[in-house]
Amino acid sequence: MQEAPFSGPLVLGIDVGGTKTHLRALAGDTPVADHVRFSVGWRPHDPVAAAGWLAALIAEALPPGVRPSALAVGGHACETPRQCAQIRTALQLHFDVPALVVGDAELLAPAAGLDKGAGLVAGTGSVAVGRTADGALVQVGGWGAALGDEGGSAGLVREAARAVWAAHDRGEEPDALAAGLVAAFEVPEVPALGAALERAQDVSAEWGRRAPAVFAAAEAGSHLARTVIAEGGRALAALVARLAARGVAVDDVVVAGGTILAQPLLYDAFTTALADSVPTARPQPLRVPPVEGAVALARSLL
Repeated sequence: MQEAPFSGPLVLGIDVGGTKTHLRALAGDTPVADHVRFSVGWRPHDPVAAAGWLAALIAEALPPGVRPSALAVGGHACETPRQCAQIRTALQLHFDVPALVVGDAELLAPAAGLDKGAGLVAGTGSVAVGRTADGALVQVGGWGAALGDEGGSAGLVREAARAVWAAHDRGEEPDALAAGLVAAFEVPEVPALGAALERAQDVSAEWGRRAPAVFAAAEAGSHLARTVIAEGGRALAALVARLAARGVAVDDVVVAGGTILAQPLLYDAFTTALADSVPTARPQPLRVPPVEGAVALARSLL
């Protein structure tokens, strides 16, 4: 328990994203900490290391002597209930208080004030999550830039490169998308894009940061870029359709992620495709930080 001057239980929520981590702590309605840092060192497949990383973060963010009464974590790449439960068990060796660890996409519905609903993230990668009527977690997508993550920034760059290569093979002159990718990857011509993509050490990050070139090309009139974005939107809608097919209620779909929320072309492509594939689904962009969902989950533990 925390010491004065705070009164009432202190709830702590953490959103560990692929790039940044956001911690927020409140005693009642009184803010105690609001801390953002890079997610460097987050190792969700090593429960002991992940718990130690979280404990160090909490010690760094909270005032001296202050301890949480309940805490909840949404962790990037925490992909299965078993994996999340292992992190939770290890974390409770540091903090013997009610705790919950879930995948970061599970923060979206509670952040939007919903008791149930699906969450869709399209940032660097893409994933959709929800729970069936009996509470079983269903996650679809999120397979990484090399194999999946369609509709995320890295997946869009991958598909844009494929589209440009196909156009080159057809003997077409380079368009705005080809020019944009060549400039973004700092190569002299389209055939050199393959080696540039393969040289990436952190595929998701290094491909993903070139995504603005795809959207700029679409704005400049590139049919190839617009097709890539439209297909990305359809792929994101397909994730929601897969949730529905597996028994998840998708009446409300909370949408988050720096790519889809910053790019109206992609968001519109997604909502158009969703209206066709799952007409009953109501998409809504998340208007608050996902960490609010972690705080709400922490409150529910008291």
